[in-house]
Amino acid sequence: MKNLKILIIGGGIGGLTSAIALGRAGFSVDIVEKDPDWAVYGVGIIQQSNVIRAMTELGILDDYLHAGFGFDTVEIYTPTGSRVATVPSPRLTEGYPANVGISRRALHTVLGDRAIAAGASVRLGVTATRLDDDGDGVDVTFSDDSAGRYDIVIGADGLYSQVRGLILADAPAPEFVGQGVWRYNFARPDDVVALCAYDGALGVGLVPLSNELMYMYVTTPEPDNPRYPREGLAAVLRDKLVGQPPRIAALIDEITDDDAVVYKPLECILVEGDWHKGRIVLIGDAVHASTPHLGQGAGMAIEDSLVLCDELVRQETPEAAFAAFRARRFDRCKYIVDSSKAISFGQTGQGPRVDQARATHEMFAVVAQPI
Repeated sequence: MKNLKILIIGGGIGGLTSAIALGRAGFSVDIVEKDPDWAVYGVGIIQQSNVIRAMTELGILDDYLHAGFGFDTVEIYTPTGSRVATVPSPRLTEGYPANVGISRRALHTVLGDRAIAAGASVRLGVTATRLDDDGDGVDVTFSDDSAGRYDIVIGADGLYSQVRGLILADAPAPEFVGQGVWRYNFARPDDVVALCAYDGALGVGLVPLSNELMYMYVTTPEPDNPRYPREGLAAVLRDKLVGQPPRIAALIDEITDDDAVVYKPLECILVEGDWHKGRIVLIGDAVHASTPHLGQGAGMAIEDSLVLCDELVRQETPEAAFAAFRARRFDRCKYIVDSSKAISFGQTGQGPRVDQARATHEMFAVVAQPI
């Protein structure tokens, strides 16, 4: 197990942190990413206390900390704009803030650079089209007609995982939850020094990303799952925000660039059965994608990368490592998927309303536990 040759399919957060962890442990790692531009989706991301701990363990937090914005609390507001709670986030790593807001581009740059520095080979515009597992290894055919043989394959290819479709024919399809999320960047005012979350039928939040920048996220009811054309997207988002409290309403006129609006329908998935078949294993959104209401989707994928690497070092066979990996991860990931979906359903009237302050406080307690 010490000299495994490993293929990672997917060059996103989970794939790259896996490459870093595995490279540091002495494994040989190849990454294939189907996007030839290796583009980054979204505007910003929250790295919460458990992610700070995980990134510190990977040895990469200092690489991007200066480019982000650290904060130790989450402020909860009513739909009318009254602050009703300030929820402290536990600091899990001495000398670091509990949370960091950072642009996805800055994070992606650091992860890509550090994966390569850890020895990973990266090929872009390529994915796997065939996986033949003979019990001793996996023969892989790639979309550019090349081929390779690997000891194990890791599917880190996201919510619409091609690898999941190849190895787990009975796995569920992603579930649309009746909401979409919008994101847009703004200049950061001095009073946005924490995640500011506004509860209501529209979930709205302000997230600091740097001394100069923040982003707004907006979750909106989208029962018919419409597909919005790019042209006019800024106007649609402005219309969605009519009637918001003054702090949010003051930003509406700044939403002018259609190309800067990021919109995504919200879907989730939880694979209840095995997360592997033979020498092929799935991680991250491929097996446990959540809605963003607790801000832990990327965090769960990053924790996956550490736990999977740990079990590959500890166990005697890939199958034993994969089973131990799932056993350590399932309950925690299920909690995030289910709790996030409950908040979403409460906002859209598909379920009881959830006290977001209480849910956030509970989540911090859960993810503070060791992985």
